[in-house]
Amino acid sequence: MNILSISDVIIPFLNSPELCEKNREVDFVIACGDLPYYYQEYIAEKLGASLYFVRGNHDALIEYGADVDRKAPIGGTDLHRRIVHREGLIIAGIEGSVRYNKGNFQYTQKEMWMHVFRLVPELLLNRLLFGRSLDIFITHAAPWGIHDKPNRVHQGIKAYKWLIRVFKPKYHFHGHNHVYKSDTITETQVGDTLVINTYGYKQQDLSF
Repeated sequence: MNILSISDVIIPFLNSPELCEKNREVDFVIACGDLPYYYQEYIAEKLGASLYFVRGNHDALIEYGADVDRKAPIGGTDLHRRIVHREGLIIAGIEGSVRYNKGNFQYTQKEMWMHVFRLVPELLLNRLLFGRSLDIFITHAAPWGIHDKPNRVHQGIKAYKWLIRVFKPKYHFHGHNHVYKSDTITETQVGDTLVINTYGYKQQDLSF
């Protein structure tokens, strides 16, 4: 399963015809927030791939454009507090970051717990029906203590760390924390879960 994951910053070649030359075999696109909706649409459309997204704390309630005003990337699947099944995979997501001002798509740690708890009944049902709860967990913010930062804006989410330890998704993709140094750790194994900071973009084969 080949995926392209994106977040936080526009990558010029992904927003150009060069995209198809370098990414010919993408099964689906994962967008982890803080990206223009038109950019996400363009990538998914050019690759002929399904788009699964969550919003980041800098995303707009409405993105105004010359052609159409968007409340989300057209044709994409909003994963916020949802679980979807796609070609045998179980995928779920939660939008936003920890609350640090009155901006959109920001939540307190308590509210993030409530978002996670909303997923729990179906996660338990999945475990009963399929022998596993979740394959891919997609968020904007990082889990508590993993790829996060001590400042409030980039603080990790405590409920995410609990979810990956209890329900053991194979992969957890997130964005939010920008990567400026080549030695920054962007992939961390936590029990059965590989946590991936996909700042910018990553293309990789997932094994299940």
